[in-house]
Amino acid sequence: MTTDSLLARDLMTTGVVTVPPGMPVASLAGLLAERGISAVPVTDAEGRLLGIVTEADLVHRLAGKAERAVSWLRRLLGNAESQAEDYARTHGMEARDIMTTSVITAGPDATAEECAQLMERHGIKRLPVLSEGRLAGIVSRADLLVGVLEPPERVGTPEHSRDARIRQALRAEMREQPWAQSLYVFADVKDGVVTLHGYAKSEEMRRGLRVLASRVEGVERVEDKLEVVSVPLPGEVI
Repeated sequence: MTTDSLLARDLMTTGVVTVPPGMPVASLAGLLAERGISAVPVTDAEGRLLGIVTEADLVHRLAGKAERAVSWLRRLLGNAESQAEDYARTHGMEARDIMTTSVITAGPDATAEECAQLMERHGIKRLPVLSEGRLAGIVSRADLLVGVLEPPERVGTPEHSRDARIRQALRAEMREQPWAQSLYVFADVKDGVVTLHGYAKSEEMRRGLRVLASRVEGVERVEDKLEVVSVPLPGEVI
């Protein structure tokens, strides 16, 4: 693999959670909260992408319900089609009603640079990757960082895949532990070695994080570079 050959197929996340168009909005909100994700693609039974529901779509729906009734002047001068679409998105009960349908996508052979340009140009955080019209994966901004941080020849190797699995499992386990303060702890993983960076509230928490990381399957060693802080961190409930 050359230094210029990082493609969407190399960077994308393939184990993507998808939902059908008839999924209830309440279930969608629960799914995003439970999985700790900010968006979910909507596909048909054949895997074709129909749209995407983001946290912003759900917030728009919630905010739209609080708006006052449309004035007679706005009804007279406004575009009926756009008003009808906005009504459906703020009052819809299923994914098909509130999803964003004008989704920017890329193909598997799009370069990392092309994916970054699309995200920058359209102000989006994720880029669905379509292969023969079907959803093959998603490239996120975090995935693009791999193109910056990882040597291209290492992407796609068994070692890289193992590190990615460790990183994902570690994040999931930290979210399950309320004491872990995952917002302030960053785990770097390379060749099975986990390096913990960030802040811990106490030596006990620091020790707990070391043990937590060491228990993840595939971890060979844990290097602790955490700093213990005694003052409340931003966003911490006092």
